[in-house]
Amino acid sequence: MATFLYRLGRGAFRWRWSVVLLWFAALGAAGFGAVSAPAADDSGTSFMPGIEAQKAYDLIGERFPGADANGANARIVFVAPDGEKVTATDTRAVIDDFVAETGQGSQVASAVSPFAADAVSEDGSTAYAVVTYKVAADDLTDSSTHALENAVDEARDKGVTVEVGGTALATQPAAGGSAEAIGIGIAAIVLLITFGSLAAAGLPLLTAVIGVGVSMAGIIALGSTFGLSLTTGTLASMLGLAVGIDYALFVVSRYREERSRGRDPREAAGLA
Repeated sequence: MATFLYRLGRGAFRWRWSVVLLWFAALGAAGFGAVSAPAADDSGTSFMPGIEAQKAYDLIGERFPGADANGANARIVFVAPDGEKVTATDTRAVIDDFVAETGQGSQVASAVSPFAADAVSEDGSTAYAVVTYKVAADDLTDSSTHALENAVDEARDKGVTVEVGGTALATQPAAGGSAEAIGIGIAAIVLLITFGSLAAAGLPLLTAVIGVGVSMAGIIALGSTFGLSLTTGTLASMLGLAVGIDYALFVVSRYREERSRGRDPREAAGLA
């Protein structure tokens, strides 16, 4: 393997402009495939047969046939006003109304009352309810999310403290956002300070960005064929940028080291 990589490095240096054009051609081909391919279906999640996670998903489907294991959920915590309990008549009525209202949505699979599920704290100050949906969070309609938000606002207006968790109202993360751009900018500053050279600092970033671009475009192009989840792209971009920059940094550092020992550029590229 070491001999192969050595020859690959020397060959890539010798035909460097052809290699650059080849990578840009790969990026263009992957980009064209991503634009032309149908969108991936992210309506379900599956694991390897027999593992605990898949067994848990299958069990949810058996015990709660109206709910999808991938469906969105809202976990609502109710806190009674100071000095009162959630079991008090007025507070309990507010919670019962909330559960009844949220359970009427067309996309709702179930709305479980904390009193039916025995989800009330020992001191009676806090209760916990769960609303489960038939579809994933990305597939929830505006009317479904607005209905949940309105029910929360109504309960709060009646003096009950309400906090919502879960995926139903959570903002879904997406790859390629500002976080990645900020990370690349910080990496560029650190590399520029470390190397003191714009070319040496920019090369690891350029190779990482092109590599991630080819990978992301390939994931989008093949997503529908292989049933890849939308979160695959997020994971790929995170790992691709981290690993791509790190290993390119190692290669550049080794190249500069070999050049400082008097090696010619082609030989230094092969050893790096």
